[in-house]
Amino acid sequence: MPGTRLLLTVALLCSCTQLLAEANSWWSLALNPIQRPEIYILGAQPACSQLPGLSPGQRKLCQLYQEHMVYIGDGAKIAIKECQHQFRQRRWNCSTVDNTSVFGRVMTIGSRETAFTYAISAAGVVNAISRACREGELSTCGCSRAARPKDLPRDWLWGGCGDNVEYGYRFAKEFVDARERERNFAKGSEEQARTLMNLQNNEAGRRAVYKLADVACKCHGVSGSCSLKTCWLQLADFRKVGDLLKEKYDSAAAMRIGRKGKLELVNNRFNSPTPEDLVYVDPSPDYCLRNESTGSLGTQGRLCNKTSEGMDGCELMCCGRGYDQFKSVQVERCHCKFHWCCFVKCKKCTEIVDQYVCK
Repeated sequence: MPGTRLLLTVALLCSCTQLLAEANSWWSLALNPIQRPEIYILGAQPACSQLPGLSPGQRKLCQLYQEHMVYIGDGAKIAIKECQHQFRQRRWNCSTVDNTSVFGRVMTIGSRETAFTYAISAAGVVNAISRACREGELSTCGCSRAARPKDLPRDWLWGGCGDNVEYGYRFAKEFVDARERERNFAKGSEEQARTLMNLQNNEAGRRAVYKLADVACKCHGVSGSCSLKTCWLQLADFRKVGDLLKEKYDSAAAMRIGRKGKLELVNNRFNSPTPEDLVYVDPSPDYCLRNESTGSLGTQGRLCNKTSEGMDGCELMCCGRGYDQFKSVQVERCHCKFHWCCFVKCKKCTEIVDQYVCK
């Protein structure tokens, strides 16, 4: 019996350690300060070894492309911010819980929410690296070399300095996918299913940025006559990327691992997902109550909208537990007037408003 208990204890510790390792992610670059590129010294590898959350493959890429790391962190930051905007009215609101795993144990579940998080994070890296190339911040890339669109009028110039989406896409694919590609799980296992899920969602995020990048133009001519235009490739506002991926989240496909080691639909009545679609392999956990094992933070203490019938409404947000009402004072600028020349002067108005919090 003592020997059996010891083996069970060791097995439990190993599984917990593996879960913690799985939870650690390069997303932590968003929450931990990173040296600016000009501070890096060529070949100074210790900087990469000290960055938390990187896989062995990602550390090697860090050593080769140290100046990229701060922008990967920037990409993770905008991704987290966009995730929190898109889910601000949902029971799971993309909360960050610590500086290492970022989103906590909830990411160890292959749910729809995890699918969105992987996709928006990969998209953030494409966005940040593409823009850094255009701004001359990286030595390995510059302005976009995208071919002139065939439908661009002949008398318009194709030039300027566009966002280098091609390079951003390629680098994000190499860096973000590195963790998944260096794993080697048994064919048909749950671990392989999760790896394939992550790769699919990473790709969907990258493609969202690539798809939404569009042509931007600037007029030239006397007195704004616009007799000539210069055009270039420009990233879409990242909010549009978030909106598109949120739509993909709502229509995400439930998948399972097949005998051939590939993901297949749980329900064959639906169309197979394209590389632009999100997929998931596990049902979402119950986000109503706090649960340490799933990582759910629960909705207790969350603000809700008493008059809404949507997910932000008190009935749904509070999961039927009820809500408390309190009054708060809001201060806003009001009665603003323009004074010549040239400033705007406003008064401060206070208003007492009712707010509602889940029990």
